[in-house]
Amino acid sequence: MVLKRRGGRSRSRIAALAAASVLVAGPVLAGCGSDDGDSAAPATETAATEPDDPAAARAEITENWTTFFDPDTPVAERAELLENGEQMRPALEALLGNQAASAATAKVKGIEFTSPNDANVTYDLLVSGAPAVPDSRGTSVFQEDTWKVSLKTLCGLAQLSGATVPGC
Repeated sequence: MVLKRRGGRSRSRIAALAAASVLVAGPVLAGCGSDDGDSAAPATETAATEPDDPAAARAEITENWTTFFDPDTPVAERAELLENGEQMRPALEALLGNQAASAATAKVKGIEFTSPNDANVTYDLLVSGAPAVPDSRGTSVFQEDTWKVSLKTLCGLAQLSGATVPGC
């Protein structure tokens, strides 16, 4: 997210516009992604909507999102916490080339599981410790035995920041 002065706009106005973009784009971005055809369970069985240990999964998601959005976390470690991270490393590096995006942190506020391997995450995107985009929405996926920031979330943030990111 770009929060520097451009053409006389103040940081707060740009932050407000970005927040409005998230509110509009959030539901659209959440609807993007793959549909592997397993979304409907047979009527005779109850579909599981949480992992076996939801408390442990919430703790891991929170820790991994905090680490992923920590400016001091090296790109290689961030790639391990991103869905398809090694393949998407160029996209991650492109987004982190944006000064504001590379300085952003996240504070997880809520996690809602939509399946044993998927969760909606509500978080505040912070710049210099202040909420720049409060109540942002993203997703987390369970991949390779790790809860990761979804590619959908990364691409949504890239779009919001105006960065051109390969693979998004």
